[in-house]
Amino acid sequence: MSGGASLDNKQRIKDAIDIVDLAGSYLSLRRAGRGFVALCPWHDDTRPSLQVNPERQSFKCWVCDIGGDIFSFVMKMEGVGFREALAMLADRAGISLEPPGRDAAGGATDDKRVLYQAVAWAGGRYHDCLLNDPLARAARAYLADRGITPQSIRTFQLGFAPDDWQWIQRQAAGGSFSSAMLERVGLISKRQRGTGYYDRFRGRLLFPIFDAQGRGVGLGGRILPQLAGENLAKYVNSPETPLFAKSKLLYGINVARDAIRKSRVALVTEGYTDCIMAHQAGFENAVAVLGTALGADHVKLLGQLADRVRVVLVLDGDEAGRRRAKEVLELFVAANVDLRVLTLPEGDDPADYLARHGPAAFEALISSASDALEHAFVTATAGIDLQADVQASTHALEELAATIARAPRLRADMLVEDRLREERFVQRLAGAFRVPEPHVRSLITKLRRKSAARGAPRHDAATASVREPIDPLERELLEILIQSPEMVGQVAGAIQPAQFVSGLCGGVFSQCLELSGAGTVPTLERLLLENDDPVVKNLLVELDHRGREKGPAGLNDRLSDVLRGFESRQWNQRMRDRTAELKQRRLAEEDELAALLELERHERARQEQLELRARQGTSELTDG
Repeated sequence: MSGGASLDNKQRIKDAIDIVDLAGSYLSLRRAGRGFVALCPWHDDTRPSLQVNPERQSFKCWVCDIGGDIFSFVMKMEGVGFREALAMLADRAGISLEPPGRDAAGGATDDKRVLYQAVAWAGGRYHDCLLNDPLARAARAYLADRGITPQSIRTFQLGFAPDDWQWIQRQAAGGSFSSAMLERVGLISKRQRGTGYYDRFRGRLLFPIFDAQGRGVGLGGRILPQLAGENLAKYVNSPETPLFAKSKLLYGINVARDAIRKSRVALVTEGYTDCIMAHQAGFENAVAVLGTALGADHVKLLGQLADRVRVVLVLDGDEAGRRRAKEVLELFVAANVDLRVLTLPEGDDPADYLARHGPAAFEALISSASDALEHAFVTATAGIDLQADVQASTHALEELAATIARAPRLRADMLVEDRLREERFVQRLAGAFRVPEPHVRSLITKLRRKSAARGAPRHDAATASVREPIDPLERELLEILIQSPEMVGQVAGAIQPAQFVSGLCGGVFSQCLELSGAGTVPTLERLLLENDDPVVKNLLVELDHRGREKGPAGLNDRLSDVLRGFESRQWNQRMRDRTAELKQRRLAEEDELAALLELERHERARQEQLELRARQGTSELTDG
């Protein structure tokens, strides 16, 4: 079950990394009793259902049926195999592993750890170029003219790519990283004609893009004004790579993460410079989208940083900005996120507004930003006389009801503020349009049913994992052994792995026998360490949790019942096999007689057992 990594390396890494710290670097954890909880990142979670257990160093989401230890957590969060997760955790812990057998330039282009290293290396070279190279003099002048300070240049690790077709490739000459690796992370592209590669970001001021864990994953490049031409795009982002997906990343998230967690407010702008200028003005919770509209994955990312996060979307004061507000509105209503929409005055973007009016005025605008549903109401009813224009007001009401209908259906387990939010808006619609509240609710219900009939996806649907069913008897045995590993010796001769119906459980039991036979106690910690398969790790955590829920009382009696259960199941199977042989007349005459006698003895023993249980029951009633 182990993928070949040495137990010593795995143990060293596990000793060095606490699962609470690890999970907390990805998710917003909240104390719950002796453990922690978070919104599960693997399903549309509205109440924290991911549990993190610091005592057992494990995690579990019962909705998704996903659990395990630090290794399977990274495997699931990063979408990598065990070896890559091991290497990532080793880097995090500062532990050196055995050389993988090939250097970075050798072309391990599917190894995420090496890809991260390549992006980090390139980012460092570009940053150094901006700070020190004479070729970057124009880029430094441009930043100074825009008001971006040297401190911001360092904080956001801005860089510059000289107007040179092969600058980054020459930097890599000598074996740092191969051309195939640089292409894999989107730094260079193949020439359409001829052979070779060219630098993708040449002549551009670079904005390195990091993930929430602070790892470089890509670049955004702005052409300098003096280099701009008719055939050159003003902005270029990294292409989609194993590390870079613009719909799942936010610029500045690595810098803003702590401020967002502390304030539970995220300020989302539309440009890299807007984000940087907001930070310079003291708005340390500012991030920016990467040339795309704010989407569901962005919402999910922000939700992982802070529980019940408020998102303030800052849009430019032009028609395009107002149009984008409408585009993202339904997304946030459907996701049940607290969205505030701030549309700046005509012609302004955040950087310009801050430069002209200062942080205090910008803060006042943010404080006055309307709730998403309030913004929807203002937008839908603009220019309409709600009392006189019946047709237009009816259309506006239906449009707003359709927006609310996309939100999750009210349920008893929803948080109070979510339930009240919809109720208040229903009341406002009824009052503004002068219709009864039941009419508005009926309209919303009708639209929800129509959407469901079209097969619209449920927003609260969990992505539960698929696993083979587990026999209750086998589950009970493993729960007992994980709670009391020293009992393995009592069952070693009585039960064999081949008797298990579930191959998964049989494998765990076999491993318990092997460890015990070698003089090692098969504790939960040791079993988790032995197994690299996340499915097995998930089962082990589940067995441990269920066993602890039942408690330690009566383990010996429970084990005796399990042993009798396995013995009975084995005997019954033998009887079924013998009966089948008799029916198919596959036995010789003397063997048939022996089989009949065996069946008779089995039936007699079964009847005696039933009578004994009946007498014991009667005795207990009499004693009572």
